[in-house]
Amino acid sequence: MTAPSEWIEHRRGDGELLGWMCPRGDGFVVIDLLGRERSDAIDWLAAETLLEETGIGYLADAYELRLDDGHWTRVRITEVSAVRIRVKREDWGDMTVPHNEYLLPFPPAGDLRAAQRA
Repeated sequence: MTAPSEWIEHRRGDGELLGWMCPRGDGFVVIDLLGRERSDAIDWLAAETLLEETGIGYLADAYELRLDDGHWTRVRITEVSAVRIRVKREDWGDMTVPHNEYLLPFPPAGDLRAAQRA
């Protein structure tokens, strides 16, 4: 899947994509770069403001990916687009470990979640 055509892109002043606004009823629902809804239906200005305030910093957070065997492994996001999301196994910067990457569809459904705290 890709971002639906009715989603309206919202970009920062430097052109960086921050997310989308999806028309719903009399308002717009904010969608982040991972395809997650971040608001109920709100007016246009509030949607733009929320996208600006949210930014893209959450992409640097730790996430967990559900593997085919059902286990969760810690990953970092390396690429996001309206077509796919690329993550790599968290290696803590260790250049000696194997580099495991995974390609996920957009949006990644329930296979990607914020890392659980220990």
